[in-house]
Amino acid sequence: MRLLLAEDDPMIGNGLRQGLRKKRFAVDWVRDGNSALLALETTSYALLLLDLGLPEQDGLTVLRKLRLRGETLPTIIITARDALLDRVAGLDGGADDYLIKPFALEELVARIHAVSRRHTGRAQTELCAGLLRLDPVRHLLWLRGEPVSVSAKEFALLRVLMREPGAVLSREQLEDRLYSWDKEVGSNTVEVHIYNLRKKLGAKVIRTVRGVGYRIGEDA
Repeated sequence: MRLLLAEDDPMIGNGLRQGLRKKRFAVDWVRDGNSALLALETTSYALLLLDLGLPEQDGLTVLRKLRLRGETLPTIIITARDALLDRVAGLDGGADDYLIKPFALEELVARIHAVSRRHTGRAQTELCAGLLRLDPVRHLLWLRGEPVSVSAKEFALLRVLMREPGAVLSREQLEDRLYSWDKEVGSNTVEVHIYNLRKKLGAKVIRTVRGVGYRIGEDA
């Protein structure tokens, strides 16, 4: 899952980026409102972590502009502002959740998963596709009820495809959702991950739509 972190404090921003990456999220970090809006215009994200006290344009302004252009991107405000009026303004402004600093990384991760579930209309954490079952929180995968060991990136790629059953995603779209800006991606990296997943799960689990991209097989 690729996240955008908009946080101007260097210590907090760096700590969150490192912590979230250890939890297997891809994280892009910006430090002001203008950069946040530019990133949101040019890159596809699963969720936005938004500080209110950003320079250039503050967090509420970023959120308001995001919603005015019809973007429904899941957004969690992360801020030291704990007054009731600030919390109400953030939620009324279009935020999906409001988390007050300081907070534990584990709580933030739990809220990310909860907000993501609500946006995809799922009550359960686990994703299912045919005989495949994936738990993104515990990082577990089963095929026909048997656990399967896959790499972190293979797991992340499978999660992206299983979150959008039936959708065909191009190589570029998959790269965009799996890797942050500072990660160099080889021209055939996605294809290698898919090849390895097919060896472990079966050739029909991930289907190739020629000239378009990949999707989870109907008989996965």
